[in-house]
Amino acid sequence: MKSNEEVVKVALLGSGTVGGGVIKVLKKNADVISQRAGVKIELDKVLIIQSDVGKPILEGLNTTFSFDEIINDPEIKIVIELIGGIKPAKDFMIKAMEHGKNVVTANKDVIAQFGKELFETAEKYNVEFAFEASVGGGIPIIRPLKESLIANHLTEVLGIVNGTTNYMLTKMSENGADYDTVLKEAQSMGFAEANPAADVEGLDAARKAAILASLAFNSRVTLDDVYREGITKITPADIDYAKNLGYVVKLLAVCKDSEKGIEARVHPVFLKKDHPLASVSGVLNAIFVRGDAINQAMFFGPGAGSLPTASAVVSDIMNIARKVSNDVNLHIGCTCFNQKQICSIEDSETSYYIRLLVDDKPGVLGAIATAFGNCGVSLKSVVQTNADEIDHAEIVVITHKVKYKNILDAEDSLKKLSVVDEIRNMIRVESD
Repeated sequence: MKSNEEVVKVALLGSGTVGGGVIKVLKKNADVISQRAGVKIELDKVLIIQSDVGKPILEGLNTTFSFDEIINDPEIKIVIELIGGIKPAKDFMIKAMEHGKNVVTANKDVIAQFGKELFETAEKYNVEFAFEASVGGGIPIIRPLKESLIANHLTEVLGIVNGTTNYMLTKMSENGADYDTVLKEAQSMGFAEANPAADVEGLDAARKAAILASLAFNSRVTLDDVYREGITKITPADIDYAKNLGYVVKLLAVCKDSEKGIEARVHPVFLKKDHPLASVSGVLNAIFVRGDAINQAMFFGPGAGSLPTASAVVSDIMNIARKVSNDVNLHIGCTCFNQKQICSIEDSETSYYIRLLVDDKPGVLGAIATAFGNCGVSLKSVVQTNADEIDHAEIVVITHKVKYKNILDAEDSLKKLSVVDEIRNMIRVESD
C-alpha cells in the first residue's frame, strides 16, 4: 500500500441531500477511507449552485461558482456529480470526461436515458464512469452485476426500488388505509414529494429498471423501453383479496431475459407471501437476482437517504482513487455488448388478478368464463363475494399465464357484456 501522504483530489458538484452526505462521510471517516483506499482523498472544490448558497455544511470548504475552474484544474482527478436531473448534470459529466476527469454520479435520470453516450465518452477519453448510487441507494448492486455475478447467465432481476411506494403499500396492508390517506402520511413524513408523480406513477422505478436490465443482460435498455404502471389504482379491497389469496401487493421493477427478448416493466404485482421480496417493508429497498450458477441472491437495505446513498458514492470514489494512485487502468466500461430485442408489453406473459363488479343473477359466471375462453385466457381460480351494491356481486379471477394482448382482448369482451358493470382492477401476479 502506498503512503497515505499521497493525495487524490476530487471535486463535488452539488451539496444537497446526497452531496451533504458525501461531505460528512469524507470528513468523519477520513482516516479509515485513506487506509482502505491506500491514498488520501481530498475534497478540493465544491461547485455551488443557487440552492446551496449559505449552507453550514460548506463552511471551511473551498467553494466555487465556476465549473470551468474545476475542469481546468489538472490536480482534480475525480468529479462527483450530485446535482441531479438532466440539465446541466449531463453536460457537466461529459465536459469533465473530455478534460480527462473520472466521474462518479448517483444520477439515474441521465444514465437511464443517456447511458450509451456517457459510456462512449468515458471510453474515448480513457476515464472511469461509476454510478453505484444510481440504483438502490446504499445497497451494493451495480458493481455486483458488473463484476461479482458475471460468471452467471442472469435471467431475472426483480426489485423493490422505490421507498415511497413501498412505504405506502406497506401502510395500506397494515392499516387498511386507502391510497389518499397513506399518500398524505408519506408526504407529512418527508417520504413523498409534494408532487409525488415520479414515485407513485412508477417513473423513478422505471429509470432504475432500465439500468438494472442493461447491466444484467448486457444489452442497452433505455427508459423508453420500460413499460410502467403506478400504484394510484390500488385499493384496500385489492390489498385484502391479496392477503386472502396468499399474496402481498408490491410495486416491482421486473427485468427478464426471455426467448422473446428483454422484458423491462414496472407495475404493481401480487407477490407470493413466501417470496424473499414479500417481507421487505416500509421505505426499504431490495433487489432479487436469479442466475444459472448462483440460483438466487437478494440485496437488501436502505434505498435512499443522505448517508446510505453517500456510502455508495464514496465507495466509487475510493475505488477510482486507488486506481489513480497506482496508475492502473482496470476500469470496466460499458458492458452492453449484446443487441437483444426488447419484448413488447403485448407479448409479455404473466398471470393476472382481475376484479369485476357484475349483476348477481344466474348465468353470469358462465358468460364471463366464455368471454375469457374466447380470448385464449384460462382461469386458475374464481371467487365470488357479495358487493355493497344491491343485486350485484364482486367476482375475482386469477388467470393462468397469458400474454398481455390476450388480456386486453378479454378486457374489451368483458366490457361488452351487459352483466359486467365494472372492471374494478387488473393486477399482474408474479410467480415462478
